[in-house]
Formats: sequence, structure tokens, C-alpha cells
Amino acid sequence: MTLLDPPAADNGLAVLHALRCCGHSGTVRVAAAAGLDPADAESELIDLAVDGLVTREGGPFGAWGLTDAGRAADAERITAELESAAARPAVTAAYERFLVLNPELLDLCTAWQLRSVDGAMTVNDHGDPAYDARVLDRFTDLDARAAAVCAAPAAALPRFGRYRDRLARALARAVAGELQYVADDVASYHTVWAELHEDLLATLGIARW
Repeated sequence: MTLLDPPAADNGLAVLHALRCCGHSGTVRVAAAAGLDPADAESELIDLAVDGLVTREGGPFGAWGLTDAGRAADAERITAELESAAARPAVTAAYERFLVLNPELLDLCTAWQLRSVDGAMTVNDHGDPAYDARVLDRFTDLDARAAAVCAAPAAALPRFGRYRDRLARALARAVAGELQYVADDVASYHTVWAELHEDLLATLGIARW
């Protein structure tokens, strides 16, 4: 490799960190977060399990999860990657932008799941397309502003670019009528947003509580 060649992708770290951000998850969700085909992600997960960094629950279709050693290894490797890429300022700025938008996102998810009927809050049964369209319009507005959260760190840490793509796909599917992609699917806008939140915290070494 010459000095002009890009570094080889570390698929093992991508999978390990995806699991760190997703929590206990199936192979398909881990693969989507890591930007890999499910078969490639599963191969990496098996290797990580051999190394004692991940474990699988309940047989061949059970969820994968990090061991304590895996969580420690991820923290060490992600910190080294952050410093090597000189990306801390960009990720910090992204986190600050995220914190501004996060309360709005949570309010939108509440508006999607609950609505006022005759002055009382009730579960949104999605029987009023006009109401849903108004909430989705607000999601679209937020999403345009959320692009900046991922843009700066993505130049140095490509996984942040995957969040941008996954958020856009989830919103597009919801607008097209697949309403579960707002907040009720493992690939929903809300779920991917939560993974992004966890990634920003983990990358900067910030404790959630």
C-alpha cells in the first residue's frame, strides 16, 4: 500500500461498533449499521465471538451482544480511530448539533404515536391521512437540518455517512406509505436516530447517565 492508498476497511471494528450502538441485535440489523452484507457481517460476528468479544443468545436465530471484553475493546479501538483521524472536533460539533435537534425529534415521535381527539390524547391509529402527512412534513423539515449532524464527521469517519443514508431511506419509505418506518421498525427513523445518538456518545466517551 502506498501513502496515497486509503486504509483498508476494518470490518471487524465496524461490526463490533455497530453492535455497541445497536445493543442486542440480529445479524440483519448489525449488517445494516455496519454497511455490510448480512453474510459478511455474520462472518465477522463469528470471528468476534471466537475472540470472546461478542456472544449470541438463544441458538442460531438469537440476538448478538457485546461481552464486557467486547465493550472495552470497542471503546479502545474507537478512541484510537478518532484520534488517528483527528476527528474529535468534527464529532463534537456534530454532537452539539444533535443535542439541538433531539428534543424536536422526540416531540415528533410523540406526535406520531399520540394525537388529540376532542381534547384528550389518544393513540394515533393513522386513520387520518391529513394528520399523518402534517407530521411527516415536520419530519422532512427536521431531516433536512439533521444532514449537518452527519456531514462533518463523515469525511473522516465514514460510518456517520451511513446514518445519513439510513435516515433518508427510512423517511422516504414512511412518506411512501410504509408507516412503520417512522418509529416501529428496527430500521425506522427513530431507531436509526437512537443509534446515531449512541454512536456520538460512545465515540466521544460520554456516559449516557
